[in-house]
Amino acid sequence: MKKIKALVVDDERLARKGLVEQLRQIPEIELAGEADSVPTALEAIKAHQPDVVLLDIQMPGQTGFDLVEQLEDFKGKIIFVTAYDEYAIRAFEINALDYLMKPVSQERLKKALKRISNSEAQVSSNTHEKLNYDDQLFTTLGSKMQFLKINQIILIQSDGDYTELKLLNGSHGLVNKTMKEWEERLPENHFVRIHRSSIINTEYIESIDKWFNYSYRVKLEGIEEPVIISRRYAKKLKKLFV
Repeated sequence: MKKIKALVVDDERLARKGLVEQLRQIPEIELAGEADSVPTALEAIKAHQPDVVLLDIQMPGQTGFDLVEQLEDFKGKIIFVTAYDEYAIRAFEINALDYLMKPVSQERLKKALKRISNSEAQVSSNTHEKLNYDDQLFTTLGSKMQFLKINQIILIQSDGDYTELKLLNGSHGLVNKTMKEWEERLPENHFVRIHRSSIINTEYIESIDKWFNYSYRVKLEGIEEPVIISRRYAKKLKKLFV
């Protein structure tokens, strides 16, 4: 059985050493190394390509969040390890592998790491949890892992096996999620499917105009091209404004 390579990132030496000792007691784990800052963590990730990074959040200089934003084409998982519970735990657990509170018990650590060996655990066990409008998703957008604010999504469109997101800040990118998953999880009072290939955030609607064959076009804030509303979904959109 292939071992899981783990990297520990924490600026506190004692906390880092303690977690390392716990990992060494788990036969399935191979220690890929340690890092005490974002720059050293980036070097270690590039050199060792760990399967999982156990990442502290509060570090001097740059935080664990800053590290995540700088990761490109990283195929492993992130487990947040922190002494603080004020970082929107629910939001992070939606797509991060796990979120552990210090001090971490051996049993809780094993439970988090067990998810990696499960071939079906590509995301957290809360994958199908309904999202709130002010939630964040920890996901890969394009080639970068980042925290994505749900209320910043303007438009979602299907692109083969992926979906393309267009955000309020003008950025866009592909996400490994289907239209069906987005439709099931997004808050219905803000997001509506208007076409088999399009979901919009109704907060950013600027205008709706009639189009041919009883369809419509919707103009969205920050999106140059209007998006077609098919006849099938037109009634559903109208109900939101009644």
